[in-house]
Amino acid sequence: MIPIDTVIFDLGGVLIDWNPEYVFLDAFNGDMQKTRWFLETICTMAWNENQDSGYPIAQATEDLVAQFPDYETYIRMYYGQWETMIGGAIEGTVKVLEHFVNHPDYKVVALTNWSSETFPIAQRRFEFLKWFENIVVSGDEKTRKPHKDFFDIAINRWGITPTHSLFIDDNIANIKAAKTLGIHAIHFTTPEQLVTDLKAFNIEIQ
Repeated sequence: MIPIDTVIFDLGGVLIDWNPEYVFLDAFNGDMQKTRWFLETICTMAWNENQDSGYPIAQATEDLVAQFPDYETYIRMYYGQWETMIGGAIEGTVKVLEHFVNHPDYKVVALTNWSSETFPIAQRRFEFLKWFENIVVSGDEKTRKPHKDFFDIAINRWGITPTHSLFIDDNIANIKAAKTLGIHAIHFTTPEQLVTDLKAFNIEIQ
């Protein structure tokens, strides 16, 4: 097996627990069915991804309020209470990150779909974000995973050899995109499974 010299982490869902349900389940008095309907119909993931690609949050909010005026209060909650959507660090993965950061053979970087307007909140909250050699934020680049041009930015900026790199992400579409570029990839589900999957690359986490 070709040795891995670069490890590329996704952030949300891998190292940071982020879920809009934390806001809207409370807003809808514990009604999970209504919460999921709202997030699948009004403040959708596709809408959120548009801001991750650099669309201004204030404008995106007004656009959606104009489209769904009956839900204005809830729409404004999305970014008004955005920090509440962060559940905290996924500690098991932070331990894996620490292993790579402390190992001299690895370059450790992050490639994240995140609005440039909200990412500073995460940077203030999570000390481990300072451990990365580099982080490429989609909102800064005006593109995002799984688009090829976003991966290309990271490859070219960091001087990555795809076949010597390993990408860890919880989104299967992003995993498939990375593999088409020759990047080794692990579909993240849990920290425990990640530790198991890393063994296939001769990487042992103690």
